[in-house]
Amino acid sequence: MKSIKTSPHVPTKIEVKEIGVNKIEITAYPFEAGYAITLAHPLRRLLLGSSVGFAPIALKIEGVAHEFDAVRGVVEDVSHFIVNLKTIRFKGKDDSKNISVDYKFVGPKVITGADLVNDYIDVVTPNIHLATINEDAVLNFSIVVCKGIGYVPSEDVRSTIPDGFMPLDSYFTPVTNVTYAFENMLVEDDPNYEKVIFDIQTDGQIDPLTAFKNALSVMHKQMAIFNSELNIEVPEMHNGDEDRPEIKVLSQSIDRLNFSARCFNCLDRSGIKYLGELVLLSEDQIKNIKNLGKKSLDEIAAKLEELGYPMGKEIPGDLLILLKKKFSN
Repeated sequence: MKSIKTSPHVPTKIEVKEIGVNKIEITAYPFEAGYAITLAHPLRRLLLGSSVGFAPIALKIEGVAHEFDAVRGVVEDVSHFIVNLKTIRFKGKDDSKNISVDYKFVGPKVITGADLVNDYIDVVTPNIHLATINEDAVLNFSIVVCKGIGYVPSEDVRSTIPDGFMPLDSYFTPVTNVTYAFENMLVEDDPNYEKVIFDIQTDGQIDPLTAFKNALSVMHKQMAIFNSELNIEVPEMHNGDEDRPEIKVLSQSIDRLNFSARCFNCLDRSGIKYLGELVLLSEDQIKNIKNLGKKSLDEIAAKLEELGYPMGKEIPGDLLILLKKKFSN
């Protein structure tokens, strides 16, 4: 006879396995019957719809008036050139959200994605063909590459692009494929528990594990609106969270971080005893620590950067919950 429960079972195991280039398998278990699909479906949608990537949103080719035109000395017509351009996957080299780049090629030449790499932009699909230029031909063109999520039709960007540019339909997501499957498993003589298995592949702009973490973070943020007004109590977590490597690092006392005496004293007097407490503070909150000078601020910034938690870095939702639980008063 099955026992009567007052709450569903909480999964305790997760496994991550690399199964190819930019491709991983993530397995989580055990879920109560029906709970795995409840989690898997929205996560798949978030992976495909909220993962940030780069894509060209506008194109200008010297001597070309519209997308049905042709370019002298170029084998591909403009519409074919645009199709090829959209298959090339870009990646910004800095934090810019909008990058305009100019190119000039002299024939004879076969242009591929690798030829578009410069100081501002990188290409993660270097072998994709863009165009073929005949002898004595010159091809001058400019593209605007933007950071975004999901799919944006050309009509939505027409009013925002520079004069003389053709707007392009843009597909930003770096996640190329997400599938999930379920397996039944036995837990305490009950064969109806479930295991969910995700297969996630990206185009190389972002690694698939980071994409998965970002999707989880988006899910946490979307659901947090309910907690802001309803004060939902987060259940106690007893899944070995204290043994997570991040928690062990962030539980270090600040007196073990080799801060200068002046810097340590400022932190100590403000009641900051552990690295995790420091990581929870925003950059402005750290700047406003009483008697903390610029030299000490630079020292703290350098130390946090060294430990992998630079000021202003967004903390994943699950880790943020654990840190607040452990260090917030």
